[in-house]
Amino acid sequence: MRTILLAMLAALTAFAGIERLKLEDAIELLKKNNHEIKIARFDEEIAKFKTKIAKSYNYGKLDYTFMALRSNDAGNVFGFKLQSREATFRDFGFSDFLGGVGQALQLAGGDFAVFTNLMSNPAMQNALLDTAPADLNYPEARNHFQSKLTYMVPLFTGFKLTQYEKISKAMERMSAIESKQIVNEKIFQTKKVFYDITLVENYIQNLNSIKSDIDKLENIIKAFMSEGYAKDTDLLEVQAKKAEIESYLNQAKLNRDLAYQFLEFLIGEDVSSIEHTQELASLPTLSVDEMVQKSFDMQKAKLGVKITEMNVKLQKSGYYPEIGAFGEYGSSDNVPFNDFWDKDFYTIGAQLKWNIFNGGETSAQVQKAKIERFKMAEQYRMAKRGIALKIKQIITEVKSKDFDVTAKKRELDFAKRVYEHYQAKYREGLAKISDVLIKHSEELKALMELLKTKTERNEKVFMLESILDKGDVK
Repeated sequence: MRTILLAMLAALTAFAGIERLKLEDAIELLKKNNHEIKIARFDEEIAKFKTKIAKSYNYGKLDYTFMALRSNDAGNVFGFKLQSREATFRDFGFSDFLGGVGQALQLAGGDFAVFTNLMSNPAMQNALLDTAPADLNYPEARNHFQSKLTYMVPLFTGFKLTQYEKISKAMERMSAIESKQIVNEKIFQTKKVFYDITLVENYIQNLNSIKSDIDKLENIIKAFMSEGYAKDTDLLEVQAKKAEIESYLNQAKLNRDLAYQFLEFLIGEDVSSIEHTQELASLPTLSVDEMVQKSFDMQKAKLGVKITEMNVKLQKSGYYPEIGAFGEYGSSDNVPFNDFWDKDFYTIGAQLKWNIFNGGETSAQVQKAKIERFKMAEQYRMAKRGIALKIKQIITEVKSKDFDVTAKKRELDFAKRVYEHYQAKYREGLAKISDVLIKHSEELKALMELLKTKTERNEKVFMLESILDKGDVK
């Protein structure tokens, strides 16, 4: 029995969520488990390998090739034998040629002078030269196996490869900024959820307090009814108000559940409760200029300008020649790897390629790249002013919400006191129950408006923080 109870306890513990989760711990879980952050980091790693690929082009390419062929094509067979260093005069058709010469000797009867005259005869010469050698034209099929190493390396590309590598490194940096930006956004989403849960749970607590006041009022009315000082309609009005508050409570609890579900989605863990934060998030203490420089969009715009400058240099590479070198070493035979060192070969060389005319394409590409650079520089200046404006607007809105929060707190305190005053007057028979409930509704309205104002204020703060690179996001 004890074993069963322990097993059940272990199972319940396994399904239970994290209790009193701290914000710092939630951020660590977020960095570890969040899928969007993982994808962003994969993109960052891909960008790093793209840089390595761009850099690798500087070192050329070494290939090993093994070919296995069989052919009875006259050109191929003769070429195979030459590559194998096995070609003989027979392969040129000399057997047929010697046969014609032998016939001439027979006709000359051994007389060299006659033989000389016969060989000098144009008809005899044409007959010999027009003979189609069977060994050359109809060779037997032959196997051919070739094994070789080929190395090709660029020596000068007009600085094209250098610029490709620089652009790739810049794109790697861009990917790192974007990855960091995603991590930053998810962190501040997590912070916002913590603040939202704190606000809604405090709101639930206040609603419970208001409901407790209604419960007390309900008990007072029931007591008055027993003594004949209150009507059934008074009780019905209070119970209707109580049902309204319970509806608000239920909605608030559902909103809290949704917030917890979103938090669990972000950090990849089940959460039962959190450790509350303050209700109001703090504004960054940096100056506007510092915030502009630390904004992710500003960093990306600045990097974009550098990339367009590199692109201009890249397009100018079309004005320069391209020089490359290559080397080849191998061996061929009709048997794989047979007599490799006796039948080996090598080839080395270099090539210069210089475009003389392409219809003005290079010039147009350079001018296009320059215009793109001017465009990006203008976008950078526009982004700088736009980000500064956005930051100033958010700060102004937050400060405005701070005043609203102070005002809403005073309105709530006042509405609560008025309600308590009217409740006391009702006990004394100096006010109707409808007047008391109206004041109660005003208190409830003030509480809801305060919650809404605090939530809106926090959203603005987190909107500002989400665009800033504070340097502590990893």
